Amino acid sequence: MMLSEYEWQAIELSLKVASLAVIGSLPLGILIAWILVRCDFPGKSLLDSIIHLPLVLPPVVVGYLLLIVMGRRGAIGEWLYDWFGFSFSFSWRGAALASAVVAFR
Repeated sequence: MMLSEYEWQAIELSLKVASLAVIGSLPLGILIAWILVRCDFPGKSLLDSIIHLPLVLPPVVVGYLLLIVMGRRGAIGEWLYDWFGFSFSFSWRGAALASAVVAFR
């Protein structure tokens, strides 16, 4: 069975998004889990609540919030675009970021 060029592009995009999501979320997840288990500090319950926020929000809401924050006119997205010429909006890197955030579910 031969795959068309578009199907190969879809497979390549899926692998890029999945790989970047795992590479981005795994070290951060391990670090935050270690901090929450081993350390006592003021604001620990607030950090725990923020980490668990994607569990209670639908994926559409999480995606919308990411678009607002990381978009070209968002708080972080505008800074990234001004300083580095980099934007997460509507790119495969943005899809990987959204996948990594939603993966904490």
